[in-house]
Amino acid sequence: MTEKILILDFGSQYTQLIARAVREANVYCEIIPFHKQFSYEPGLKGIILSGSPFSVNEDGAPDVDIQSMIQNVPVLGVCYGAQLTAKRFGGLVAKSNKREYGRATLQRQLDDQLFTDVAPESQVWMSHSDSIKDLPEGFEILATTDSIPVAAFRKKKDDGQPLYGVQFHPEVYHSTEGKKIIKNFLVNTCGCSQDWTPAHFITDTVAALQKQIGDRKVIMALSGGVDSTVAATLIHKAIGDRLFGIFVDNGVLRKNEFESVLETYAKIGLNVKGIDAKTTFYRELAGKTDPEAKRKVIGKLFIDTFQEEAEKIQGIGLLGQGTIYPDVIESVSVHGPSVTIKSHHNVGGLPDTMHLELVEPLRYLFKDEVRKVGRELGIPSELIDRHPFPGPGLAIRILGEVTEEKVQLLQEADHIYTKALKDNNLYATVWQAGAILLPVKSVGVMGDERTYEYTVALRAVTSVDGMTADWAHLPYSFLAYLSNEIINNVRGINRVVYDISSKASGYDRVGITIPDIKIYRMKKKLAPFVDHVCYIPAGKRAG
Repeated sequence: MTEKILILDFGSQYTQLIARAVREANVYCEIIPFHKQFSYEPGLKGIILSGSPFSVNEDGAPDVDIQSMIQNVPVLGVCYGAQLTAKRFGGLVAKSNKREYGRATLQRQLDDQLFTDVAPESQVWMSHSDSIKDLPEGFEILATTDSIPVAAFRKKKDDGQPLYGVQFHPEVYHSTEGKKIIKNFLVNTCGCSQDWTPAHFITDTVAALQKQIGDRKVIMALSGGVDSTVAATLIHKAIGDRLFGIFVDNGVLRKNEFESVLETYAKIGLNVKGIDAKTTFYRELAGKTDPEAKRKVIGKLFIDTFQEEAEKIQGIGLLGQGTIYPDVIESVSVHGPSVTIKSHHNVGGLPDTMHLELVEPLRYLFKDEVRKVGRELGIPSELIDRHPFPGPGLAIRILGEVTEEKVQLLQEADHIYTKALKDNNLYATVWQAGAILLPVKSVGVMGDERTYEYTVALRAVTSVDGMTADWAHLPYSFLAYLSNEIINNVRGINRVVYDISSKASGYDRVGITIPDIKIYRMKKKLAPFVDHVCYIPAGKRAG
C-alpha cells in the first residue's frame, strides 16, 4: 500500500513547492483543491494545508474542518493554513501593522520533533499580511521572529493527532532549513517510511497497468519527448506489443528528428509506426499567422492523422498519454476549472474525439521524476535528457506564417544551437533551449555583400521541474561563437539576439504594428518560447 500525504490547496503560488519538498523526501503526495472531498484511506499519513492569497477574515475565505482531520491524521498548516488553524480553534488573527514579506530569522522557543536537526536560529521566508495575535487555548508557541510573536506553534498533546502551524513558508528556497522541517513532519510526526522511489514506482505502476488494461490493446501518440517515451515504455513493460505507437512527422519537428527518434524507438523495442504528413501540414498552415490558429490547425490535423491510423488497428480500447502532474495541477483551479493553459495540453483532447479509455501512467509525476523513472527503465540518455519541446513544435517558434522555407531555416539554426550547447557541456545545465524565428528582416553586410535577412532569437532557461524558470546565463564567448556559427552557416539569417526574459507559465498575444512589420509579444496562457519582444525605438526603421 502506497503511503500518501494530501496537500489541500487554498490557492497559494507556492503549493507546488510543498509537493516538490515532500516528493524529494521520497514520500508520495497529491495536491487537491481545499473543497474537494477525500477519504481517510489506510495509506493516508498526514495533511498539509497550503498558503493562500486570501485573509482568513474575508467573507467567503476558504475553510476546512481541521478538527475532524486531526481525529484521523496529523496536520501541518503553512501560513494561511496556520492562521486558519488558529482561528478555527478560537485564536485571534488580525492584520499586521505592516505586511511581512521576505527573509526573517526564526528563533526556537521550545524543543519539538518538528525542529529535529534545525538550528536554534535559521532563516525563513515570510509572505503574509495577517498575523496570529493570540493562540487558542491548548496551543503553545514553538518559535518566534523579531516581528511576529507566533511564527510556529503546536496543539498540546491531549486528544487526537498532532497539529502544527507555521506562519512562514518552509517550502521555498529562502527558508534555508525549511525542507528539514517538512521532512520532520513527514517522518517524525506522520511516520512515513520514505520508500517512494523510482523502482518502487515502476513496480507499482506496471502492476496497476496490467490490472487496468487486461488483455486489451492500447494506442498512443508518441512525440519523441521524455514524457511520452517513458509512458510508452511503462505500458510496453506491462503489455508488450499490444501497445501500438504512432509518431507523426508534422513538418515542424527539429532537424532529422523523425528518423532519429524512430531509430531509437526501434532500439528500445517499442512497437511504433512513423507517418510522414509534412505536406498536408504545410498546406493547411499556409496563411496562418495567429499562434492559436496555428495550434488548432496542427491539433486538428494530428487528430485526423492519428484517427486514420487507429482505424487500421482492430480492437483498440485504450489511449495512452504522457500526462504529467504539472498538466493536472494547471488544469484544476482552487475555484473550479482554470482558464485554458495550452490548447495542445495532454489533459483532454483526443479522448473526447475517440471515446477511448485513458491510460496515464505518469499522471502524478513531476518532470524530473519522469526522468528518474526513465533512467531506472534503461531508456537511452539521448531521449531522457532531451529538453522539453512544445507540442506544435517549430510552428510556435516561427512568429508569423509557417512555410517550409522558414521551417528549414529554423531547423538549421536550432540544430547549430543544440549541437553547440552539447559540444560545450552546457546542454545539461539548461532546462530548455530553442531558437525563435522573428518576423523581422534587417540589412546586414557580410563581406562585400549586403543582405536583407531574418533575425533569430535564442532562448535558454533554467528550472528544476518546469513550473517556473529563469533565463540561463550562458557565457558571452559562447554566445558570440554561436552567433557567428548561425550567421555563417544559415543563409537567410543575418542577425542573432539572446532573450533574457524569465519564462512565464504560458502566453497571451499582443500585436504591435510598425510600418510593414507586425511583431508579436507572447505572454501567459499558450506555450513556451514565444514571449519575445523586438523593440524598435520611435523614429527608427528596421535595418
